[in-house]
Amino acid sequence: MTPWEMTAVLAAGTGAGAVNAVVGSGTLITFPVLLATGLPPVTATVSNGLGLVPGSITAAVGYREELRGQGRRVLLLGIGAVLGGLAGAVLLLTLPASAFERIVPVLVGLALVLVACQPWIAKRVRRRRASGGPVRRDGGPLLFAGLTLASVYGGYFSAAQGIIYVSLMGMLLDETLQRLNAVKNVLAAVVNTVAALLFLFFAHFDWTAVVLIAAGSALGGLIGARTGRRFSPAVLRTLIVSVGTLALVHLVLR
Repeated sequence: MTPWEMTAVLAAGTGAGAVNAVVGSGTLITFPVLLATGLPPVTATVSNGLGLVPGSITAAVGYREELRGQGRRVLLLGIGAVLGGLAGAVLLLTLPASAFERIVPVLVGLALVLVACQPWIAKRVRRRRASGGPVRRDGGPLLFAGLTLASVYGGYFSAAQGIIYVSLMGMLLDETLQRLNAVKNVLAAVVNTVAALLFLFFAHFDWTAVVLIAAGSALGGLIGARTGRRFSPAVLRTLIVSVGTLALVHLVLR
């Protein structure tokens, strides 16, 4: 990488760490930058997954106050995250690169739709809560299955995995958004770590990209956890959709 490319990757890692802590979808920032440096899509995805582990951990630590009283829930859902993340990582390593290149544009497009629809999803969740109904403490088998499948997606390609988590939990749990966001950060950390352990031994990755994203995401995770509540959701959403659209166009035209 040239010095300018290294600077861009470091900055993208910082932005992704901050965005992941608050919203999710940080991969839509780092992935196109890694592609622009010349990395193949699978190598970029593996390098990105390894690099984002420190950021997901610092984000989870930053939300530790909101995690109080949710130990049992985190433990239960964490089991699904481990299983799903492992399955997704195995799929990434076993499916041919040509399959990944065909699937990723669809996944990026799905991620962009989820980001764009987040206000509508949040509105529906608030309306459901305002209408009353039984208290849902753990979400039951439906939430466990849904989050496990979302973790398979996260282990394979992590863009918008956090938004999927929050959307599912918001519809099936009666909790504040901040407490759900705290659980989301832990689940993302679990999936990223499980996938990273597998990638370290069985995947090809770029160490320069991994180190730069890791340094940036660790800092970004702290920044996002501490100041993310002050960010304008509209601004973040516009940034993510804009960068993700560029990535989608780049992937389609490759």
